[in-house]
Amino acid sequence: MTVEPILYSFRRCPYAMRARMAIASSGVTVRLREILLRDKPEEMLAASAKGTVPVLIDGQTVIDESLDVMNWALAQNDPEDWLSRKDDALIAENDGPFKHHLDRYKYSTRYENTDAEEHRAAGFAFLQKLEARLADSEYLHRDKRGFSDIAIFPFVRQFRIADKDWFDESAIPNVQRWLKGLMESDLFKSVMEKYPLWKETEEEHLFLAASPS
Repeated sequence: MTVEPILYSFRRCPYAMRARMAIASSGVTVRLREILLRDKPEEMLAASAKGTVPVLIDGQTVIDESLDVMNWALAQNDPEDWLSRKDDALIAENDGPFKHHLDRYKYSTRYENTDAEEHRAAGFAFLQKLEARLADSEYLHRDKRGFSDIAIFPFVRQFRIADKDWFDESAIPNVQRWLKGLMESDLFKSVMEKYPLWKETEEEHLFLAASPS
């Protein structure tokens, strides 16, 4: 009897979002356990002391880095060929400097002596790099979405959420178009479905393949 892997996830976490999108694209079925980051299940912490999501448990294997979860899913099945459209350097810039500035822009009150506008400007420089890359293409790797798009998109979405009016009025039309298209995709909508908290209900939800669009 096949037992599907377990995925601990938090709906609004951008790291968990990109992992869920890769899993949904791959068609691999997992048992999703929705959590709250402020009230983490002991079972998840026993598997990964980091206490962050996503955490994927496949038999004796524990994967607790979102990019590793993406690679795990796509190594099993990659129907859209995402792995051929992957820019490790760009993703590292997103996960490193851009995420640093995003946090200090969106959550400036959590950091001492932080100028939110200064960090917004620094983060915007990364968006301008994406803007140039999207000038002649629908996605970061020309006409098809790939690993890079899905790895970076949830963080750009968070950057917009910090001040939607400012973002939407900024001179980055290509990024705005790219972000809007991914937000409106069936794939993204499918992974943003709300589930009851596993810690309260002990209900697991089979997380299945999404529509290709």
